[in-house]
Amino acid sequence: MHTIDVLMTAPLLPIVVEQLESAFTLHRLWEQPDPQAFIAEVGPRIRGVATSTYHGRIDDAFLAHFPALEIVASFGVGYDNVDVAAAAARGVMVTNTPGVLDAEVADFTVGLLLATLRQLPQAERFLRDGQWLKGAFPLSPTLRGRRIGIVGLGNIGKAVARRLQGFDVPIAYHGRHRQDVPFDYYPTLIGLAEASDILVVIVPGGAGTRHLIDHEVLAALGADGVLINVARGSVVDEAALIESLQAGTILSAGLDVYADEPRVPQALLDLPHVVLLPHVGSGSVRTRDAMGQLLVDNVVQWFRDGTPVTGVPETAGLVGRSV
Repeated sequence: MHTIDVLMTAPLLPIVVEQLESAFTLHRLWEQPDPQAFIAEVGPRIRGVATSTYHGRIDDAFLAHFPALEIVASFGVGYDNVDVAAAAARGVMVTNTPGVLDAEVADFTVGLLLATLRQLPQAERFLRDGQWLKGAFPLSPTLRGRRIGIVGLGNIGKAVARRLQGFDVPIAYHGRHRQDVPFDYYPTLIGLAEASDILVVIVPGGAGTRHLIDHEVLAALGADGVLINVARGSVVDEAALIESLQAGTILSAGLDVYADEPRVPQALLDLPHVVLLPHVGSGSVRTRDAMGQLLVDNVVQWFRDGTPVTGVPETAGLVGRSV
């Protein structure tokens, strides 16, 4: 398959680079002094693109440079970095890397929730700064007695809910449809927010969920409420969140994602009771390697026999979903 040209738009893990380079003619776009000139030169030969939800957007204008393109393989659980409608119109398969990160992100979400409620990062800074020598750390809020609402009960949302069941707290959810799960269902997001003390957001990004969490939802969550966002920064109206935190409309927030990563608004950084992390929900060596291997498997499988990766059993190492 070395005669097949594949373009990598930005640096990915060594496990991805090495395997794609061994199987295909791999072009590294980020190493080119003039990327546009390079695309004009190699674009007609490119049949595959390897990209990431963390590096730029693949839109129709970008796709237009590659008339022979067959597949865009994205490193990440979402599709918000790829214009899937434009890709579909051009007959281009799009895959992502779901499934292999569900448990990791669910573990992380519970950790972020506890860290936000119990103010664990603040307590560590208190100790490191020598403040414990001067007195005890202030008492924190608690998970006890709180009701948790999950916005988006997909695979990761369900994994989060299973973990939280062990904490003996009421769990409810909002989504497009009621599911066969032992949790209360709220057909409206406002209804879920009003019934919850903690909102955990784990929905896909994209236009359909942009600013899903807005002033109205935050007001419904209330002054004792906590927002946990491990989805995409676009899902939360960041300006509304900042205003709500500053005004005490809600109590606190734990955020792993932002509207304009890696730039985080100074107004958020200035809020000492908010826990802010640098988009590391799936960021363990094991999970990122599994995501990288899945990306490679998707591309190799596509060019090996020309069949879509959709529906291939996990036992074959392929759980990517198509457009």
